[in-house]
Amino acid sequence: MDFTVVSERTALINVDLQNCFVDGTPDARAILEHINRLSAVCRDAGILVIHTRHVLRPDGSNMGVLAEIPKIKAGFLNEGAESAALHKGLVVDPRDLRLEKPRFGAFHATDLELILRTRGIDTVIISGISTNVCCDTTAREANARDFRVLFLSDGTATPAGAEFQRATLEILDGLFAQVLTVDEVLQKITRTALGADG
Repeated sequence: MDFTVVSERTALINVDLQNCFVDGTPDARAILEHINRLSAVCRDAGILVIHTRHVLRPDGSNMGVLAEIPKIKAGFLNEGAESAALHKGLVVDPRDLRLEKPRFGAFHATDLELILRTRGIDTVIISGISTNVCCDTTAREANARDFRVLFLSDGTATPAGAEFQRATLEILDGLFAQVLTVDEVLQKITRTALGADG
């Protein structure tokens, strides 16, 4: 698969760049730089930028089975917790959308699909943390809803390490997504812009 990036039909979804995940991932700072650079180009090209945040109610009423995970039960994803806030290194522009999600995937129990369909978007670019959990789940959810998925190999990261990063990318590529580098996606955006100008 080789997806074309058409600006008005594409969205960049930056998954869960929250303090708890960024601070717990060794190469997260470099990933943030890649994502900020791509986000700036996307905004200029008219591509919607969405920042997701995995948050839960402090009273535990929407934790469900996630309450069986000790760290989550302890409240690090609770609304209002500093650990659940977006990282200060992530550039959030007034034009961007913020989306709160109660589970790993960005489509489950959110209005993300409605937002995308209303805008005529059929392609999503996925970045963020962690590659093998929330990013992977979001990519599969998007694919199941017939969105074209571009998944960033150097715009995603996982605290689980390089082996999990590599394995997730290999599984996703060609089945659930087209796996690309940030520079390769930037080239697709530039080619589309040049085609529109020419």
